[in-house]
Amino acid sequence: MLREGPLHAALKDLLARPGDRAEVKVERFVIDLVRADGELVEIQTGGFSPLGPKLDALLDEHRIRIVHPLAFERRIVRVDEHGEVLSTRRSPQREKPHAIFERLVTFPSLLAHPNLVIELVLCREDHVRAPEPRRGRRFMRDPGQRRLVEVLDRIELGDPADALALLKLPDDDFTNRELAKSARCALRVAQRATYCLKHMGVIEPAGTRGRAPVFRLVAA
Repeated sequence: MLREGPLHAALKDLLARPGDRAEVKVERFVIDLVRADGELVEIQTGGFSPLGPKLDALLDEHRIRIVHPLAFERRIVRVDEHGEVLSTRRSPQREKPHAIFERLVTFPSLLAHPNLVIELVLCREDHVRAPEPRRGRRFMRDPGQRRLVEVLDRIELGDPADALALLKLPDDDFTNRELAKSARCALRVAQRATYCLKHMGVIEPAGTRGRAPVFRLVAA
């Protein structure tokens, strides 16, 4: 059994179906779940870059599902060295579905591959942390542990159109700032989204407005 955090383990248990096999070696890689129908399921709680070698080696010959949890609701739980709860508070931060574009920048065009599906799992989580952050070499750090409380929703992205549907685009040609306002997301997320959607072939450059690049939907 490979090392895994509580959230990863809970999702693997939740996703497992009768006939699935866990921690199976496929070629030179260990896969989280292998479905009875042959689909390979990888649960990725962090960035997508570690998946690069697996996708390069396996995607052309295997159907792969990447399951990515998003902390739609999060509670910060402080515990002492014995695991006793010291305090709890609700975090104001929410990861909405369009946050996936922060991950897709690693391989923005691969969602167009017919063998790849990305499943977003919107979660209610407890983020369990020590009483105080620990000081690293240059800054305070408190990685804590993510623990699943409840699954609130699941969204499947099977092609670029599904990714586009996560955003409310302006009616006309748009800049990143206009997209951020329309989709109610941070400018950084809008910039990542246009980068990914451009590589997927669903939007294209349409000049500039001042110094800001402008984009438009690609005609069907």
